[in-house]
Amino acid sequence: MMQMTVKELEYIADSLSNENLLIKQCAVAAAAAGNPAIRQTCSQMIEVHRQHYALLLNMLEQHQQTAPGH
Repeated sequence: MMQMTVKELEYIADSLSNENLLIKQCAVAAAAAGNPAIRQTCSQMIEVHRQHYALLLNMLEQHQQTAPGH
């Protein structure tokens, strides 16, 4: 596995924050939606963003395991 640059790691950290925010926003939208179809769509989007978050977190964890001095 190739080492990631500091800039790449910062981008992943920012993306984690963004995905977390999107999860929260979708949860608020789902709770406020009166239409069941909209609630279902928001719930599906929550799952998509959770998957994105998990993938990004996994990338960071893999990098930590291969980082020099770890």
